[in-house]
Amino acid sequence: MLKFVSTPQRMPDKRAAAARRGDWDEIYREFSAERAAEQASRCSQCGVPFCQVHCPLGNNIPDWLKLTAEGRLEEAYEVAASTNTFPEICGRICPQDRLCEGNCVIEKGFESVTIGAVEKYITDTAWERGWITPPTPLRELPHSVGIIGAGPAGMAAAEQLRRKGYAVHIYDRYDRAGGLMIYGIPNFKLEKPVVLRRWEQYRAAGITFHLNCAVGEDVSLQELRARHDAVLIATGVYKARDIGGPGAGLAGIVPALDYLTASNRKGLGDAVPAFDDGRLNAAGKRVIVIGGGDTAMDCVRTAVRQGAVSVQCLYRRDRANMPGSMREVKHAEEEGVEFVWLSAPEAFVGDRHVAGVRAVRMHLGLPDATGRQQVEPITGSSFTLEADLVIKALGFDPEDLPRMFNAPELALTRWGTLKIDHRTMMTSLPGVFAAGDIVRGASLVVWAIRDGRDAATEIHRYVQATASRPLAVAAE
Repeated sequence: MLKFVSTPQRMPDKRAAAARRGDWDEIYREFSAERAAEQASRCSQCGVPFCQVHCPLGNNIPDWLKLTAEGRLEEAYEVAASTNTFPEICGRICPQDRLCEGNCVIEKGFESVTIGAVEKYITDTAWERGWITPPTPLRELPHSVGIIGAGPAGMAAAEQLRRKGYAVHIYDRYDRAGGLMIYGIPNFKLEKPVVLRRWEQYRAAGITFHLNCAVGEDVSLQELRARHDAVLIATGVYKARDIGGPGAGLAGIVPALDYLTASNRKGLGDAVPAFDDGRLNAAGKRVIVIGGGDTAMDCVRTAVRQGAVSVQCLYRRDRANMPGSMREVKHAEEEGVEFVWLSAPEAFVGDRHVAGVRAVRMHLGLPDATGRQQVEPITGSSFTLEADLVIKALGFDPEDLPRMFNAPELALTRWGTLKIDHRTMMTSLPGVFAAGDIVRGASLVVWAIRDGRDAATEIHRYVQATASRPLAVAAE
């Protein structure tokens, strides 16, 4: 270990931008065993590992880096999997530059350890060598748990509960498990077989999936409460934030998730009329994406691969204040995306179909209560950008679950997320828990995994405490 003083940081080889613009494959090549061990050996094994402190899952990063450097890969995987349900996914899509790697104590002149790439290598190797097996329990418990949502929070909770012996049923309105990992994140960041193999593994473990099943329509929350000893709501947040202004209703202005879902479904071989007729397809178009988060980066890089004539990203702050991963911004720039910094839309131009975006230059002012600089428009600075397709990537809000589930007694916060007791993760309904974005708001996959694992612990505690009482009594 401690080889950072003599060994430079090296990421896995990255495919040339010209090559990756033309396909949907992941942009990094695989580490070799020698390269992975070499990069893992750069870890300083510091006394207070800030990489671990700043990981939402508290991953034992220095431990599995040391094991990788020593060639003990199976043990490295066991350590990584002990705190992370999906290390192969986090290694691919976590913004390591803002989390673990961004807080590495190695001085910046030597650059941080390539934690994410090593994590991905460890788990991909574990899959190849058959070390990852279905999470089957030592004994079956006479209890069942219903989970609403097959995204990262729901799947993480399902695995933990199944290991304890519960009969686990997952209800999801889509036709595949994975949530945003399947339909929101593009293939060049997360190839779909990586997610689908987890789904197959969980089915082999005895977890039952009820797909194409919308709670509130095909089955009620009341039915699920009667059917199971506990229920976890892990629906995520999908309601797109909108933008007003003149021309906001023109054709050709679309929400980011609609656009990304159409692209991902097409890649999966589904029939997608809105893609085929051009409504959700950037081919041959001038594209403007509004927003500065990771979803916006997914949209601009998808548009490039679909064959857009030009792709511009309009963001009201500067590069330093962008909420998305700087790595993603760099990838996008390499692939030909133009960033229009310190600019915000004020109107959309066109008759029936959008033809452009009128924007205004912005000025960064004084910090607000959160410490983030406020933005103010510069008078007389308006300009117009031509566009055939405008994609709104402004974030997501929760849907009205009490109305959707016909459960008005479900309490909400002032932000519209589900209100829970943060000690027990239980909602205002006894025996009904909640985790992930539906509680914390739109966030990272790694936080959803953390919440799902924590919720499984609290559900187990609740069921064991109430098992001696009839469910009807426990629900009162």
